[in-house]
Amino acid sequence: MTIEPPELSDAAIKSLTRRLDRPVVLVGMMGVGKSTVGRKLSALLGTSFTDADDEIEQSAHMPITDIFEVFGEPYFRDGERRVIARILEAGPGVLATGGGAFVQPETRSLILERGIAVWLDSDVDTLVERTGRRDTRPLLRGGDPREIIARLKREREPAYSQAPIKVTSTAGPHQNAVLDILKALDAWL
Repeated sequence: MTIEPPELSDAAIKSLTRRLDRPVVLVGMMGVGKSTVGRKLSALLGTSFTDADDEIEQSAHMPITDIFEVFGEPYFRDGERRVIARILEAGPGVLATGGGAFVQPETRSLILERGIAVWLDSDVDTLVERTGRRDTRPLLRGGDPREIIARLKREREPAYSQAPIKVTSTAGPHQNAVLDILKALDAWL
């Protein structure tokens, strides 16, 4: 029989929110659930939520897939870094980044300096299932998605592991990851 840890009380969550002095930044692979978990986390914390990819598309007036196709990945990464820097200056809240953002040394440095990086991790099977729901991932085009995801995960883990907090997102409800993040933040702060 598995015993589930108790959920954080409303008072504990409010105390946690008061202690946040900078954004909580979710980093990790595409498909891990950063946007969905981020929205739920910000709702519980009573803070703002920002999806970096949405902000990039608004700033560029075009979808990320088009930015990659027209201008290339280096151009996209430069714009991504500038958008994330702007978001980080807004103060406490929750920020979901794109899968490759934290891998970029300059962007990673910004996040580690100005935010609380939380590595949201997951197994390859879960990532493949989740990313297969939409065809909007430029890095998954032109190859076997499982192979690409497994390779990217291996390549990116050394960067992701620099986040001070790591939480695993399973195939179960995202709410489990949200509660794990709250507990980890509470212990870390």
